[in-house]
Amino acid sequence: MSTSEGPTLPLGLPDPPTRREVAPGAVHVPGWLSIDLQRKLVDACRGWAAGPVPMRAARLPGGHVMSVRTVCLGWHWQPYRYTRTATDVGGGRVAAFPGWLADLGRAAVAAAYDDPDAGRRYRPDTALINYYDDTARMGMHQDRDEKTDEPVVSLSIGDTCRFRFGNTSNRGKPYTDIDLASGHLLVFGGPSRFAYHGVPKVYAGTANPATGLTTGRLNLTLRVTGMT
Repeated sequence: MSTSEGPTLPLGLPDPPTRREVAPGAVHVPGWLSIDLQRKLVDACRGWAAGPVPMRAARLPGGHVMSVRTVCLGWHWQPYRYTRTATDVGGGRVAAFPGWLADLGRAAVAAAYDDPDAGRRYRPDTALINYYDDTARMGMHQDRDEKTDEPVVSLSIGDTCRFRFGNTSNRGKPYTDIDLASGHLLVFGGPSRFAYHGVPKVYAGTANPATGLTTGRLNLTLRVTGMT
């Protein structure tokens, strides 16, 4: 699959999906992505990771290099801002955000909230694609570099991870730990849009080889930047 082509909708997703509300506005949908769609997403991610802006480990302002490696679409994220060009890694212009991936984001919001209108209104314009090996972690943080409070769509492929979903006030308790396995969807918006969250553990060896990813975890997060 090339990066200009995407899977044909409808997506062959479970109907109706099984939903779990983790917190107000935060909904976990296990098994949302079919194996076929996961495999197509893996193929697409391999293409995006090769460039024009390559996948890299971002460096935080204090000098720490993240253990997660990231490639972006639409807008390039670097701590803590969005740009069209990757000034921190070669200066190339970030790959375009494909329309088929936006369609997938709209389907995700509609499924999570059981609200087709919410899905139709959703207009993601960037994706952060994170790759975790079995040693990678993500500390508790908020997604607040966007200029809107539109929901974040998170798709998981490959190894299962422990995902920690916290509160909007601080990095500590209360929080809820969720195991996000391959094919799982998590959408968080509304009162939970700015909740702290992180990944304290990846369970090595749990990936399904049928997805085309035999080791590690891919996490695709779709967002609305509110930028022009």
